[in-house]
Amino acid sequence: MPQPNWFAHYASVFDTVEINASFYSWPTIANVQAWRRQPGGKGVVYTVKDCELITHVKKFKGTKTLIRDFGIIADILGEQIGCFLFQLPPSYRYTKARLAAIVSQLDPKRRKALEFRNKSWWNEEVYRALRNAGIIFCSCSGPRLPDELVRTADEVYVRLHGRERWYHHNYSDEELLKWASRIRGSGAKRAWIYFNNDYDAHAPDNAKTLHRMLAPFRLKRMAPRPT
Repeated sequence: MPQPNWFAHYASVFDTVEINASFYSWPTIANVQAWRRQPGGKGVVYTVKDCELITHVKKFKGTKTLIRDFGIIADILGEQIGCFLFQLPPSYRYTKARLAAIVSQLDPKRRKALEFRNKSWWNEEVYRALRNAGIIFCSCSGPRLPDELVRTADEVYVRLHGRERWYHHNYSDEELLKWASRIRGSGAKRAWIYFNNDYDAHAPDNAKTLHRMLAPFRLKRMAPRPT
């Protein structure tokens, strides 16, 4: 189909999209307004990945003002804002000081998810701190990371990158059923689930399959769109 129709087609199938361009380049107000104006995109909920300046360059050192300024995106998107996702690099290991620095800088008024790429963050100290702060622990399906769903808030967040190779995996029905069972059993009010881009473009089919597996659960438990 013509490229201008791509997003409308996407929006006819899925409820939400995760914006990753914002990780590489700080979005302007015009950028964010353009997301809202995309043809066929009315009602689509945008989750926005915070800029690497915060997570990879400064690594949460003195970034409270940057995080606050980035949060203006939510004011522009209004009811179409989903989560703010903070992804940390694999080299960033857990310490109590780092955990405290992260939690102290995140605005409790915003819906936030933290994605760690180092398995040292899968521990009870982290879970407890995020629960107390109302921050979502991002469960991450990826090589050398714990294959489990962690819930630290009323909502869960899952990113599926590929079990054995990053961005190069076609999830089987058995693997997706396992995630569907975990999500249903979590008791979460809402689940944010995203498949990463992969080299062979399996993500759309995998997402549709998991979407279908969760359909009965969605009809029973789906909450109103976030405000």
